[in-house]
Amino acid sequence: MEYKRGVDAGVINQGLFYLAWLMDHRAEFEQLVRDRLGVTAASQVLWSGPRLICIAGDFTRYDVHAVREHRRSIDLVRYRLFGSDLLGLETVASVSGGMQVARRPRRQAVARAAAGAGGASMVELATAVDEVLLGLGNGVNRVERKTYRAYQRLRNFACLCPPQRSKLLVYLKVDPQDVDLVPGFTRDVSGLGHHGTGDLEVQLRTPRDVERAQDLFRASYAAA
Repeated sequence: MEYKRGVDAGVINQGLFYLAWLMDHRAEFEQLVRDRLGVTAASQVLWSGPRLICIAGDFTRYDVHAVREHRRSIDLVRYRLFGSDLLGLETVASVSGGMQVARRPRRQAVARAAAGAGGASMVELATAVDEVLLGLGNGVNRVERKTYRAYQRLRNFACLCPPQRSKLLVYLKVDPQDVDLVPGFTRDVSGLGHHGTGDLEVQLRTPRDVERAQDLFRASYAAA
């Protein structure tokens, strides 16, 4: 585990250095475990799946991308202090070593589904939405879920789902009562079951729709 107080570009590299050192000094580590915890504990050390956990005040999108391209098992965990006695921990990214080849198609699930449903135009539309949401601020993280892609600060503020034929659905953490709903563009889904989080559904069919939705994206980002 490697800890940094704020946003530190060196947290991952430093953690990987210590992990590599540990893997090169297994005998010394096992001897330390035997001395401190006993023979039984030392025999239960598993070297097949070491994991690096980096804890920091925040991470950049470049940090998240870097760990997803790495061969090691790495968790990025963001912490928040609430008052003097509460600590919040949130997993920003988590990858398992040796699984990058399998995970890469999953990270592209939205784009693949878009290609099957609406061709190149849907792929381009999904890419445009991704760029807009990531560009709202440095604290935005993208997290892949099984059925949607979440964009979050401390919590989700937007969820992008694979397209339904010729449209993309984005769910936002915006109160529908504060929005002038437009049929075919925005919909109140509070109380309705759907993938992702948020009570406002935004339907996107063209780049023009993405432009129209930017104020809603910013409002949801601000609320998070």
